[in-house]
Amino acid sequence: MKSLSCIEQAALSVCRAYFDRQTQRVTASLGIEQEYFLVDRALFMARPDLVLTGRTVFGHSPAKGQQLEDHYFGSIPTRVQQFMLELESESLRLGIPVKTRHNEVAPAQFELAPLFEEVNLAIDHNQLLMDLMDKIAEKHDFKVLLHEKPFAGINGNGKHNNWSLITDSGRNLLAPSRKSRENLQFLVFFVNTIHAVYEHADLLRASIASAGNDHRLGANEAPPAIMSVFIGSQLTEVLNTLEKNAKIELDKGDNVYMKLGIDRIPPILMDNTDRNRTSPFAFTGNKFEFRAVGSSANCANPMIILNTIVADQLIQFQKRVDALINKGKKKELAIIEELRRSIKASKAIRFEGNGYGEDWVKEAKKRKLSNLKSTPEAYEAYLSDKTRKLFLRHNILNEVELVARQEIRIEKYIQKIQIESKVICDLAKNHVIPTAIKYQNRLIQSVSGLQKIDALQPSNTVLQSIKLLTEHIDSIEKLIRVVQKNSLKADKMDDSLQKAKFYKSDICNHLEAMRVHVDEIELMVDDEDWPLLKYRELLFMR
Repeated sequence: MKSLSCIEQAALSVCRAYFDRQTQRVTASLGIEQEYFLVDRALFMARPDLVLTGRTVFGHSPAKGQQLEDHYFGSIPTRVQQFMLELESESLRLGIPVKTRHNEVAPAQFELAPLFEEVNLAIDHNQLLMDLMDKIAEKHDFKVLLHEKPFAGINGNGKHNNWSLITDSGRNLLAPSRKSRENLQFLVFFVNTIHAVYEHADLLRASIASAGNDHRLGANEAPPAIMSVFIGSQLTEVLNTLEKNAKIELDKGDNVYMKLGIDRIPPILMDNTDRNRTSPFAFTGNKFEFRAVGSSANCANPMIILNTIVADQLIQFQKRVDALINKGKKKELAIIEELRRSIKASKAIRFEGNGYGEDWVKEAKKRKLSNLKSTPEAYEAYLSDKTRKLFLRHNILNEVELVARQEIRIEKYIQKIQIESKVICDLAKNHVIPTAIKYQNRLIQSVSGLQKIDALQPSNTVLQSIKLLTEHIDSIEKLIRVVQKNSLKADKMDDSLQKAKFYKSDICNHLEAMRVHVDEIELMVDDEDWPLLKYRELLFMR
């Protein structure tokens, strides 16, 4: 509520000072697209890892995944549609204005989107919606998976936050117009939002950090951990023109908007090329879409930060423009001069290319952009001097609240990894290794039987399988011992942030290595003997 008041006052002040004195209110608007997986409830209950962690800690990718995109472009399965219809009906009864339903890219993945609402109401409705989804799914013998990466190798779940600013007259401050004056107003809010993301990229990254999102970011159409802004080719050209036109004077009768090339910006600026799904923060025509938010997240935290950083940037912008006006510069020229300064200062955050490529990692480093790959790294931004000053300056969070929230987030991260590590070790010891040994003994008996027949010798394939199973089993047992040893070591640490970093560096990496061995064993063991339901059942059985 404090951040909403802050952004309203900052945006209202800019509107009334430079564009429309009749504006009485500016409201932050939000539309939350909710992605989720639906799996059969009986199949869900047969996977201990799904029940306890919300994701499959083991599982080899099936032959068919999302390559054909036939699920995305196909019709909604009948049973799923029945679930959706009841969910929409119950949502409307609770005042949640849901609008969109469709398949998502991954098999068994779907999306629900509401009408845009005031930010606070949109977040409350989304929290209520997630609870409602789970209850309705149970009635249809489904289980809703809201984990950010329930299945490896295919798309994860995001919660795209579509954010904009709306005046009391219905004017969207982030929508281009056919009118030159309104286009200058649009550029003020557009450029300042980009500049705010640039100045506080680490804090924005921290706002979406979680144990679940660590698995999702940077893979299968999820945005990377590096914060960047995608604006499309048309607006890139507009900003480049504005940046280059360094000397503009307003002689009598001159049109400054025409000289700058902003007299006519198309009212709908959806980029003609791909919308670039690899970007974590993208402009999509009349709003900014924060795509990096995880599907199970409470959107309050990223929205508190987005509201606050944009408000802070608008306040600084107005101070500098007013200073230029007080020195005798004409209002439009003062605004344009300050816009040009912001465009140059924040240019590094704008990126139109492939966010997945290694080239972008190198390029981002040259641009001095942070690459906070893990949650513990990202969380450090919460207690930086820059963050403390930002929240204290605007009376959003005090020192005690900042420290308390940080401790809670870190503790939650640690506990999530602790649970996952115990589940992984338990499944490996009590399910995978016994199954592998049983199958290996069967192969050994087969070899022994063949050797008793003088004319027959076991094939190299069988002998190699026995050897590989031994190697995988030994590797898993060693990794289990390392994880258990490091877990005991972590438990003795007093500093919670250092403990979280230790879990990430010295436990999570071993858990991932264990998965590689388990997934290889899955391909070797007889299908009837494998103790865990496979991806093909979970993703394709309706």
